[in-house]
Amino acid sequence: MFQTIKGDIQAAQDRDPAARSKLEILLTYSGLHAVILHRLAHALCRKRIPVLPRIISHFSRFVTGIEIHPAAVIGRGFFIDHGMGVVIGETAEIGDHVTLYQGVTLGGTGKEPGKRHPTLGNHVIVGAGAKVLGGIVVGDHVRIGANSVVLRAIPDHSTVVGVPGKVIRRRDEEGDLDHSKMRDPIADRFKLLELQLLELKREVHEKQTQEKPSRAAEKDSNEPSSD
Repeated sequence: MFQTIKGDIQAAQDRDPAARSKLEILLTYSGLHAVILHRLAHALCRKRIPVLPRIISHFSRFVTGIEIHPAAVIGRGFFIDHGMGVVIGETAEIGDHVTLYQGVTLGGTGKEPGKRHPTLGNHVIVGAGAKVLGGIVVGDHVRIGANSVVLRAIPDHSTVVGVPGKVIRRRDEEGDLDHSKMRDPIADRFKLLELQLLELKREVHEKQTQEKPSRAAEKDSNEPSSD
């Protein structure tokens, strides 16, 4: 477990430009504190020790503002940036080198038994306030935009935004979740509708232009002759 925690500290140092040293991360990063306490609670949970894992989880929530169920499975190199308001459900599974920002929820959609929380692959980034709900699978190298609501499985190497979440990009370069470079699917739809409207106007104009000479010729033919 100590090697895993060491990897969590390194992940924070690698992904947070504000991190100055490992000591600073260890002493002041609430996301790291929540992960360390979760790894302890999870180890006890796997040994089927009753109550104590939930007490540790509750204490962690009180201290850090981050709620992680002891049964949730979390891989190596996990980083919660800022962290306040993060909720990770009981049957959630998180791969290696995953980053969550504040306000993220990995939750369920009902009270059904069994797998009811999401599975995140490796190298996933979930933006602030995003909700990933249900027993869905999010593939490797997926980026989920801030405040998105993801309700369906997401393939590898995808970028997802919106409510409900829609894939707007595939096979993109790996890296940080730069929202300034992400397309707006609603704006794209409006642009498409605008282009279609302009095309319809052009067709109507062409049709009216073609009908004018024929109408003029028909009018001339119907006028009485002066002879």
